[in-house]
Amino acid sequence: MLRHFLGAALLLLGALPTAAQSVIDCDGWQASARNIAEPWETFSRGYANGEIRVALLDTIEPAAGAFYLLVLTPPRQELGDRICGIVAEDDGGIGFAGLDFQQIAAAYEPATGLTLRMPAQRFAPATAGFDPAILAVSINQATGVIAPRFEIP
Repeated sequence: MLRHFLGAALLLLGALPTAAQSVIDCDGWQASARNIAEPWETFSRGYANGEIRVALLDTIEPAAGAFYLLVLTPPRQELGDRICGIVAEDDGGIGFAGLDFQQIAAAYEPATGLTLRMPAQRFAPATAGFDPAILAVSINQATGVIAPRFEIP
């Protein structure tokens, strides 16, 4: 049964476009607290004096798209909460095949804000393997814009 589900999930992933990274709303199932990778202290980080928080999410399934990056950023909203976004590989809400959270590198540029870079793996439907990429996520805490993109290594 699980083998059939995984096969169907891989076929579904193959039908989805892989070029567009997206930011999905934190109201979805991916944002559940049970999906924060453990141990939490290893898979979450704070930047800008704790105003920007990121965490690795692992939804377990689909296996070739189970990893996401949770981002909390200013500006603070009316009730004091931050903007919340989840970086996914595509507009359909499928995650990455892998994110190497331990290798996050952070850089700040006044024009674009904080940019986080980490190695990522993308499912490659043509080969049923995985392609390496660098996921770069720019976070502008003045506007709350979270802008992901791939940089090919």
